Amino acid sequence: MQLKFWQLIFTTLVFSCNLVFPVRSQDLLAPEGDTGRTEKQAVRAKQQMVVSGNVLASQAGMAILRRGGNAVDAAIAVQMVLTLVEPQSSGIGGGGFLLLYNGTTGKLLSYDGRETAPGKARSDRFLNAAGKPLDFFEAVVGGKSVGVPGVVRMLEMVHREEGKLPWRELFQPAIQLAENGFPISPRLYQLLSRERYLQRFPNSRNYFYLANGQPKPIGSKLVNLPLAEVLKAIANQGADAFYQGEIARDIVQTVNQAPVNPGDLTLADLANYQAKKRDPVCGLYRVYQVCSMGPPSSGGITVLQMLGILQTFDLASLKSKPIELVHLFSEAGRLAYADRNQFLADPDFVKIPTQRLLDPQYLRVRGSAIDPNRSMGKAAPGNITNSSQQNQLINWLDIPATTHFSIIDKDGNAVSMTSTIESGFGSRLMVRGFLLNNQLTDFNFVPQENGLPVVNRVEAWKRPRSSMSPTIVFNAQKKPVLIIGSPGGSGIINFVAKVLVGVLDWKLDIQEAISLPNFGSRNSPTELEAGTNYVNFKADLERRGHQVIVVPLNSGSHGIEIKNGELIGGADPRREGVAIGD
Repeated sequence: MQLKFWQLIFTTLVFSCNLVFPVRSQDLLAPEGDTGRTEKQAVRAKQQMVVSGNVLASQAGMAILRRGGNAVDAAIAVQMVLTLVEPQSSGIGGGGFLLLYNGTTGKLLSYDGRETAPGKARSDRFLNAAGKPLDFFEAVVGGKSVGVPGVVRMLEMVHREEGKLPWRELFQPAIQLAENGFPISPRLYQLLSRERYLQRFPNSRNYFYLANGQPKPIGSKLVNLPLAEVLKAIANQGADAFYQGEIARDIVQTVNQAPVNPGDLTLADLANYQAKKRDPVCGLYRVYQVCSMGPPSSGGITVLQMLGILQTFDLASLKSKPIELVHLFSEAGRLAYADRNQFLADPDFVKIPTQRLLDPQYLRVRGSAIDPNRSMGKAAPGNITNSSQQNQLINWLDIPATTHFSIIDKDGNAVSMTSTIESGFGSRLMVRGFLLNNQLTDFNFVPQENGLPVVNRVEAWKRPRSSMSPTIVFNAQKKPVLIIGSPGGSGIINFVAKVLVGVLDWKLDIQEAISLPNFGSRNSPTELEAGTNYVNFKADLERRGHQVIVVPLNSGSHGIEIKNGELIGGADPRREGVAIGD
């Protein structure tokens, strides 16, 4: 494979970081074109595997596994490196959800590290003086959108209960990279080139950009000594070093003194933050048990609703007729998203009718509304008693934020974790070398409709609804066969459901299923991924009554399939992630 000049620079710089694993030339992606795709092949292994959105993060996770750590240990190392090398997507300034299968006990556990609103937050937070909702980026940029970060406290909880190696050891790969520098990847460079808001804030501008306002070039090293010191403090003192003391004071000061949209975060908000264990949600699909994250994520329930609705259709027979699948899948999505927007929010504030929403008979009734030849248009939510009116669906196009990684160790422990700072580069506020989230914009901006409160309105200490859908699928023998998840805003649900149909119905391997064009409906226009052959379905779908839009649907699905004693890793061709395994 002949390398371009920038690739040679990138390879040299990666090798100079003294990491455990050399970077292979095939792992270095060309800059994303109009479609953002670089085709990839499945990676196969026998014992253990890490699949993440960046080669350096995957390497860090494998280094921990090879040192005797388990999947939880590797997940912590991966997330800390992603904080550094994928700053637009996730990090210690944000939150996440983690699904864990314990290979020894057979138990499935789920952990909630979602951000919370400050204690001073009120339901009109994102309304202007006239009582109208702010434009999205008017709300995003600055301090008002920042929620209390949750991922550090969540990972500490998981490690305390299920980790193996000492906590402090898990931070060493990220600390080393932060001190020695890491090369700017083509994807990060492109995102910085398109970014409009980072340069408003000196810390962010000085870190990512040259004096002339251009992003630092591909392959150049980013050294982040402030973040290295933060990671050392957390490694040595635990999560309290982040939620109390000097780091917490700097977070509060950065949010409240932001030159744009100053916030109202307090030291008490940080000190009182709690990660939570939640009950996972599970449902049968064909012969498989599909399990995912429950509320405050809407992802698991909505994915399971889509699958439950699609149960009555012979999707396996549609492998040669993909347009029929797109139609049925989109109609199922309309029904499931309608329920999502009506009923799902933070379960500590809203009673969630989970059992009813996942009841097979209820889903059969919902699915009976699907006409194989005609789109229903906009679906109404199901007939479930709830005092709240339908939520406003803010259906933004996908943004380059959020990340997902999947891990399995040699003892069969499996982690599916999705984490985020919400928008690309979050609130754009940087403190001590890491970016702060804008997670509060995941609340509904409009707090009431028809005089009644919406379930996902802003409230003090409440967690905004999410679509993150970390998922583990089990066979009839209750053994995991698939570990999957994706970034992609509210489109995550469709991305994950597509992969599940691809593997479980069409019998594709995990890489083939991830690489399929993205499509679906969020109870809005039917979306087809730009630059793929599924765009050719537009006219036919329109004849069936679909309103169709062709848009970039840049998922970042990363998964592991377990089949016949072999691990098969798949990384999304739309991003620069890789699978590595032994």
